[in-house]
Amino acid sequence: MKTSGARLARIAVLIGLPWTVAACTTVPVVEGPVAVIMPQSQPQSQPQPFTAAPEPEQAPEIQTAKSEYEVMYGAVNDGGNHIAALDLDKIGERNLRRQVDYQTDHPVGTIIVDPYARYLYLVQPGGKAMRYSVGVGRAGMVFNGEAEVAYKARWPRWTPTQNMIKRNPEHYAKYAKGLEGGIRNPLGARALYLHRDGKDTLYRIHGTNEPWTVGKAASSGCIRLFNQDILDLHKRVTNGSRVVVLNKSQSGQGVS
Repeated sequence: MKTSGARLARIAVLIGLPWTVAACTTVPVVEGPVAVIMPQSQPQSQPQPFTAAPEPEQAPEIQTAKSEYEVMYGAVNDGGNHIAALDLDKIGERNLRRQVDYQTDHPVGTIIVDPYARYLYLVQPGGKAMRYSVGVGRAGMVFNGEAEVAYKARWPRWTPTQNMIKRNPEHYAKYAKGLEGGIRNPLGARALYLHRDGKDTLYRIHGTNEPWTVGKAASSGCIRLFNQDILDLHKRVTNGSRVVVLNKSQSGQGVS
């Protein structure tokens, strides 16, 4: 009888064993009698409406003009001469090269100099012009009318006039025999020599080694541009190009 009782006890243990093993992975194991926990029916979840993640706030459109001008007026190594980058923080916005609307009857390719507004315009198709800021000296204010580009020069030689030497001998007399082209030369990186009726007008459109004078009235000189701008203009024009220099009453013509 003891044997039968022991056998019955072992059977009971074996029958309960699978539930005990199953409980290790589905419900916590607790001491004491094992309670069978029936899964509670969960309310059916309602589908939530899709809400897209908010788009990151768009930053205002980045102005690229400054970076373009940093390239436009960056340092240049030209023929062994180093042209320093211009400090854009010290250049007024009006003095930066740009394409503008410009109405004129003069043909495409004409250079129009407005010394009173201190701008030079290179006429382009479609009622446009490339506008350059210029510095103007006394010599640049006495010439007006038409001329042509007789020839162009790279890093031109410069010789002061007798009047310049007489007016300021301490500064100019040492250059009486001329100054070779280079970064120290007041004509800068390029020059356009203007003739009228086959004769030299002594009027020049040129660069400068004094960029702070561009956009202003200087004490001497003709029409001066930033070296970076005269490099650009020099590439765009050819010998024989027409030049029109406005007088005071014509200043501002063509600007819309």
